Amino acid sequence: MKRISLYLGHEHDCSYLPGRMARSVYVDPDTPMNEPLYSALIGQGFRRSGELVYRPHCPSCSACVPVRVPAARFVPNRSQARALRSNADLTIRRKPAAFDEAHYRLFSRYLAARHAQGGMASSSREEYIQFLAASWIQSSFVEFRLGDELLAVAVVDYLEDALSAVYTFFDPGHASRSLGVNAILWQIEEVRRLGLTWLYLGFWVEHCRKMAYKNQYRPLQALIGGQWRDFEKGEKIQG
Repeated sequence: MKRISLYLGHEHDCSYLPGRMARSVYVDPDTPMNEPLYSALIGQGFRRSGELVYRPHCPSCSACVPVRVPAARFVPNRSQARALRSNADLTIRRKPAAFDEAHYRLFSRYLAARHAQGGMASSSREEYIQFLAASWIQSSFVEFRLGDELLAVAVVDYLEDALSAVYTFFDPGHASRSLGVNAILWQIEEVRRLGLTWLYLGFWVEHCRKMAYKNQYRPLQALIGGQWRDFEKGEKIQG
C-alpha cells in the first residue's frame, strides 16, 4: 500500500454503545482513491461512508471489530435457509449507484421505522445519496422486488477480491421475510458467482443489537491484532 495521510477526528458520542465516546481516523480526502487502494484499505479495517474512508480509533475501546465472510466456506444455518425459501419469489436486479426516488422513499420509511432516533432519520435526498454512493468505486444498488413492489435495496461495493456490504434498507411492513438476511445471503452467493473471496460486513459490535447480527454468518473472520483469523461464536474480545 502506498503511503497515505490519516487525520484523527473529533471525539463524539458513540453511535453503537450508549455512554461511550468514540473517535475515528480518516484517510485524507485529497488522496486519489480508487478500487485497488480501497481494496487494500478495507483489508486493514477501513470502511467508507460516501466518499469518506475511515476506521474507528478509540484508545480505550476495541468493541468495533471488522469482520468478513469467506464465501466459499459459508453454510447457511436453518433460519438463513428459511429466509432464502421465503424470498424465492423475489426478482433481483442490479442498478447503478445513482439517485432513484423509489429507493429514497423506501430508505426514509425504513429509517422512520427502525432508526427514528438516528442521525440519518431525516436525511434529504442529497444527504441520502452522499451517504451511500462514491465516485471512485464500482457500486450497485441491488433491488429486491415482489412483482412491481420494491421490498429492499442492498448497496454493494465491488472490489478486487471481494464485495463489501455497504448498507441495506427494506420495507418494514415485510419484516417476516427477513429481507436483510436475504440481502446478505445474495451477496455471499454473488461473491461465489464472480469467483471472489470475501464479503466484508463492516464492524461487529457484540453489545449493539443493530451490529451484533453479523455474528450469525459462519464461518466468520475478524481482524484482531492486525491479523484476520476465524472468529469463533461466543469468543470474547475486550472492548
